Amino acid sequence: MSIRVLTYDDVVRLLPMDECIDLMHETLARLARGEGYQPLRSIAFPPDAGGGIGLMPAWRGGERPSYALKAINVVPDNPRVRGLDTHQGAVLVSNGETGELEAVVNAAAVTEIRTAAVSGAATRALARDDARVVGVLGAGAQARGHLHAMAAARPFEHGRIWSRDPEQARRLADELELPFPLEVVAHAEDAVRGADVVVTATAAPAPIVQRSWFADGTHINAVGSSIPRTRELDGATVAASTLFVDRRESTENEAGDFLLAVAEGTVSPDHITAELGEVFAGVHPGRTSRDELTLFKSLGIAMEDLAAGEYVLRKAQERGVGSEVPF
Repeated sequence: MSIRVLTYDDVVRLLPMDECIDLMHETLARLARGEGYQPLRSIAFPPDAGGGIGLMPAWRGGERPSYALKAINVVPDNPRVRGLDTHQGAVLVSNGETGELEAVVNAAAVTEIRTAAVSGAATRALARDDARVVGVLGAGAQARGHLHAMAAARPFEHGRIWSRDPEQARRLADELELPFPLEVVAHAEDAVRGADVVVTATAAPAPIVQRSWFADGTHINAVGSSIPRTRELDGATVAASTLFVDRRESTENEAGDFLLAVAEGTVSPDHITAELGEVFAGVHPGRTSRDELTLFKSLGIAMEDLAAGEYVLRKAQERGVGSEVPF
């Protein structure tokens, strides 16, 4: 047998953002309907390692069942010290009937694109129809991916970007080709105030925004924190929002933005309104008023990796992309 190895550039070529947004919409709707299985991911942070490793398994049945396992290494210093993405590793796609490994897919590209695509799908579903200004906090891979996703999701007319590293924000703004002008701002508050949609995609361990900065009716995609001990949002913002998540079980065990707000008594443990897939499947209406502050807390889940990995593999086979390796 052989396996197909797909590089970062292969994934970028085969997984355009607009297609991935549609793919994530359908994937989460199917998950909400019970079409798939994924346990909680396992994450370990060895002492003094400067990072950690996560294992994210998933399975989907149907006519052609499939397994996927993302083995992801998270190294926070990578962008600053080495010029690399924080997320490194592979998505392993296997035949769900025989268990045979079919593909090894670059996980940095999959994570960047599918995470942003889910936020794009959330923005399509939850932001106001007249949303025209987007503010992004952060200037790393997820900020880059999310700006592409926001451009694909809605007809924004203006964007703002802020980072603790202004030069990195400037480089990103100069690098991107977007259908709207992107302004680099000096303060996080400048990116948030007056924005219709806000994306937080930073490595901040503590809140970088305040409730008073958000206008009523704003939609927020909170992306940066994916472990229980860090958060980007203050408790007041979470409390004021209608909270949507990618998976309840994951949020209740892993999302610092939610868990720390519960711990301080700002919100109750039942503050989660719905899973995003329930909105996509028509089980929940999503936004119900113009002035509602909607929040999508993104963690990234294994079913998204499975769907992206399968999609990329299928297109690679059709187009002869990637390397075939005996295995």
